[in-house]
Amino acid sequence: MKKRWTLLLSLLLLPCLAGGEEAFLLPSKQIYDRYGAPIRGFLSKNNTYYLPVSLNEVSPWLIAAAVAAEDKRFFTHAGVDIRAVLRAAWQNTKEGEIVSGASTITQQLARAVEPYPKTLWGKTREALSALKIERKMTKEEILEEYFNLLELGNLTQGVEAASRFYFNTQAADLSLSQAAFLAGLAKSPTYYNPLKHFARALKRRDWVLKKMLDNGFIDEEMYALAVSEKLELRSAARPFDASHFTQLLQPLLPQESKDIFSTLDRDLQLYAEQVVKNYIVRLTEQNVTNGAVVVLENATGAVLAYVGSADFYNTQNSGQVDGARALRQPGSALKPFVYGLALERGNLTPASLLADEDTFFEGGFRPRNYDENYHGLVSVRRALACSYNIPAVKAAELSGPYNLLALLRRAGFESLNKAADFYGLGLSLGNGEVRLLDLTNAYASLARGGVYKPVLFAANPIIRAPGREARLFTPQTAYLLTDILADNNARAPAFGLNSPLFLPFPFAAKTGTSKDYKDNFAIGYTARWTVGVWVGNFNATSMQKVSGITGAGPILHDLAVYLQEKYPAEPFSVPDGIVRAPTCLDSGLLAGENCPHTQEGVFDAAHLPGICPGKHKVVLQTLKITSPADKDIFKIDPSVPLASQAVKWQALCAVDNCTWKLNGHIQAGSACQNWWPLKVGKHTLSVSCHGETDSLTFEVLP
Repeated sequence: MKKRWTLLLSLLLLPCLAGGEEAFLLPSKQIYDRYGAPIRGFLSKNNTYYLPVSLNEVSPWLIAAAVAAEDKRFFTHAGVDIRAVLRAAWQNTKEGEIVSGASTITQQLARAVEPYPKTLWGKTREALSALKIERKMTKEEILEEYFNLLELGNLTQGVEAASRFYFNTQAADLSLSQAAFLAGLAKSPTYYNPLKHFARALKRRDWVLKKMLDNGFIDEEMYALAVSEKLELRSAARPFDASHFTQLLQPLLPQESKDIFSTLDRDLQLYAEQVVKNYIVRLTEQNVTNGAVVVLENATGAVLAYVGSADFYNTQNSGQVDGARALRQPGSALKPFVYGLALERGNLTPASLLADEDTFFEGGFRPRNYDENYHGLVSVRRALACSYNIPAVKAAELSGPYNLLALLRRAGFESLNKAADFYGLGLSLGNGEVRLLDLTNAYASLARGGVYKPVLFAANPIIRAPGREARLFTPQTAYLLTDILADNNARAPAFGLNSPLFLPFPFAAKTGTSKDYKDNFAIGYTARWTVGVWVGNFNATSMQKVSGITGAGPILHDLAVYLQEKYPAEPFSVPDGIVRAPTCLDSGLLAGENCPHTQEGVFDAAHLPGICPGKHKVVLQTLKITSPADKDIFKIDPSVPLASQAVKWQALCAVDNCTWKLNGHIQAGSACQNWWPLKVGKHTLSVSCHGETDSLTFEVLP
């Protein structure tokens, strides 16, 4: 009996005492993409996912649901509902225990601001705090605070965070059924936890909807539709896209910022993640486990996509390691900067000839080419496009390793922090370790006319990588490098005419493969954007003969096609001072009257070569079939007339006078380029010119 009277007295005395203080919560930081799509939500300092919202940004259905479920006389009482207190007192006294509460929304707000013990004194202080709040705040202000401080389970604080967490929508856009669902969780977020007890939470939703019907907030038809609505939870996690990017960004965020608009394009990001994952699966049998991608907007240096690994959650393959920032050897990917320095200093022109031959350099350094062959005298254009090693080292020797290292550091390669003597001439072949992010941005410098800019991560507030803008090359030098890297014919002797680097729009590209196939890179750019791709293993094991053209190259190709459709780029602009003139293939000089073998060359007017005197020995380039590629397979298309189906035969040689043989039989025509009608079978193709021969096999399927 004494227990019942104690309960009754406690509930009747609630409005008589005082207490309560206001709370202060720091909002969770929310990262959005450049178009406003959420990509990552961080927990606030009180370890909750908290996104403040104003009352006019809350669905009217949620307001109605909360009032109906928690406090139907909210708009008429002064903080404590006396009628509810008396009702609860009677029920609790009758049962001998607390079976019914009388807390108003204002009292719940007071409890959220300062938790009170479930004692007579605690309940009394809570009630007086509610009265105090009602004197200081309007009903609308109370509701707004209530909705922001409401705990709704799974570390969500406030209705905005809960709306995004459970339904991937904003609080303003909640449906009637969704609003009733969230309002129902307020009673006990643990007991009604949707992730563990969804059926229980759904039953609570139906109870809230019935309360809304009974109190006149909805009619019978609306009630029936809301009860029948099938609710689906978004996921069991807060927004967590672009995992590596947001982890990189988190320590750079200003303390006062809660909404950060990054430079990322979420749709592009998701596409890039899927492309990397798909290709890594294809390469699994060749011991390839991971890949990374960086996409930059050239004009601003903004990151459009950032993929650190093939699968962030794959612990077996160290998926949480950030491949975009991991230190890896770039191989030949540094060669454009090697030649750029020589072009800038006037040591070489794109037409200059370098001897690709067995060479010992200082310290006994003896590089080999990727194909284990030597190619004789080759132009700078061909040497760079085909990525021959020995000419690149000779170009680096002209400038000196000290100057090369200084250039690379200005280009953002802070990881190259050892002395020039440590790297030596091997730096030209990528013996130093760099980050994919830095490498991609260095190529973006070429795309923007030779100007380096620190990478931009967020536009509001502005967050950049350390560093300052610097000019690496003149616009003319940058254009010459771009012109070479975009020349599909120039790289055809090494990669064929239909490599992944060839695209039907102006596109400059370069690959790189480190020693023992531990890393490979493919970097490509248009006038508008730059893409960098790395493929390899975080455990430093070697891939099985996977190069930049076969590993990273296809990923680069697919991303470039997608980007050109979404962010179409104009052709590369030609700066003033670029000169096109006939060039002697035998000397690398401007063509004279007596030069038998010429083609158009591209030069910087400030570094034009002299005119060839014509007294030179014809030096033939090594003969090579560039189309088809060795072991190519063609299939006859039954929907196209057979007479219209042919394969191109093309050979690279200095004199357009070749002898072609198919399966040992001489073919009509002596041009370096011919079209051959498709015939079913396995074929051996060879070409001869001035004592040189090259051959390959291909197959035509029916």
